[in-house]
Amino acid sequence: MGAFDFLSKLRQTVQQVVDYSARSTPTSSRPAYAVIDVETTGLSPKFGRVLELAVVRVDQNGNIVDEYVERFNPEGPVGATHIHGIRDSDVASSPVFHEVSATIIERLRGLPVIAHNANFDLAFLHAELAAAGWTVPPISFYCTLRGSYDYLPHAERRRLTDCCSATGVPLRNAHSALGDARATAGLLSVYLARGGTVHTELAIASAKAAASTWPLGPGRSPLPRSQRSEHSRQPRPVRITPPRPRAPALLQQISALSIEAVLDEGVPAANTAYIELLLDALEDGEITDAEAAGLNDLRQAYSLSPANTSSIHEAVIVALDDGHVSNDERTELETLAQLLSVPPAKLRTVIDHADRARKERLGAGLRPLPTDWADGEPLRVGDRVAFTGCDEKQRNRLEQRAATLGVRVMNNVSKFTVVLVTDGSFDGSKQAKAREIGTRVVHPDKFDLLLNLDPPTFLGVRGSAVLSG
Repeated sequence: MGAFDFLSKLRQTVQQVVDYSARSTPTSSRPAYAVIDVETTGLSPKFGRVLELAVVRVDQNGNIVDEYVERFNPEGPVGATHIHGIRDSDVASSPVFHEVSATIIERLRGLPVIAHNANFDLAFLHAELAAAGWTVPPISFYCTLRGSYDYLPHAERRRLTDCCSATGVPLRNAHSALGDARATAGLLSVYLARGGTVHTELAIASAKAAASTWPLGPGRSPLPRSQRSEHSRQPRPVRITPPRPRAPALLQQISALSIEAVLDEGVPAANTAYIELLLDALEDGEITDAEAAGLNDLRQAYSLSPANTSSIHEAVIVALDDGHVSNDERTELETLAQLLSVPPAKLRTVIDHADRARKERLGAGLRPLPTDWADGEPLRVGDRVAFTGCDEKQRNRLEQRAATLGVRVMNNVSKFTVVLVTDGSFDGSKQAKAREIGTRVVHPDKFDLLLNLDPPTFLGVRGSAVLSG
């Protein structure tokens, strides 16, 4: 088939699927999409193995047509039993992946794959099929995590549990392949019912899947166990913090850290899926050398260069150090930064800047907050502000003063921006965003006053009862 014929067929199939999706038709019993989920021995698709795979095929409306689930003997340790619940004894008599690979391919053949954080699942699926001797064509897919930006634009986090909670989709037996695949199918059905971009994206994915040719059988022998056994040499976990009766504050910060806080550091939104995976890896309070290596191996699956990965890791560290961490938490941050290969100088720069800002504030002659002050809370170390439409000379002076006092000057407005400084001479995207989310807007002269006020200790973190600065 020539390139022209292929493109012609692709356009024709897209139009047919779009036309079909636009019609109101009874539920079909024919599978239209293959929703998958995998549970794995670790994070590295290169050396990790699939422990459990579920394929839930659904029709055009997202209704379940049939289900398939299988556990596999990974020919080595099962990894994080505390997450997926699978023990070595549970899979000792299970088939090895290559023994049932043909069955799996028949369930996927001709259908687009749907998954939540699809890059992860597909990286492992591709690695297992390749190791089983198959020549794997490009797999057409739709990611419900990425789709959440269209259907859940204001979500704090975009894990499967977050998206299901926001849409009312039940998530039973989380971190089991079948439980997660059913929940992802439910999430897809919500998207389909709401209309919008999902129909066009699925039409394109369906057309690509229909035009893709899977081989009828493996073209070579499966890789021997010895060539896939490096994942079994996993070192003991290195804890971010020592065990304590309750969750350390830094781990609470990691759990509470929103994706937007990381994106606010300048990371593109296209990297959300990798950030979610990274935060999930950190939330149990430990990260092993194998997990760190696994994150490195996943770069290719997420189309990240080493520089992209480094910038994301640095953004996570900076987002966690909001200028109000204790000495113990800073020690934990330093350990975390080391495990993520963030240069010590990067973290030290952030910490030192906050320390210098606090010292600067002590000698800056800041005035107590007037008792009749009615213009909002003063500014604190770590607060984020943005400028637009100001006199350039005054703006430069205020930005330098703000930075000296530990106030971060950002290039964008987000929900983390406490003040937008403007004289009203320009009404652009920052002003529009501030109106949309209710950011406080002040005149440069008023901002100058705010910089010279000392927050009372009882205000702390935007009204909470902790020490200021």
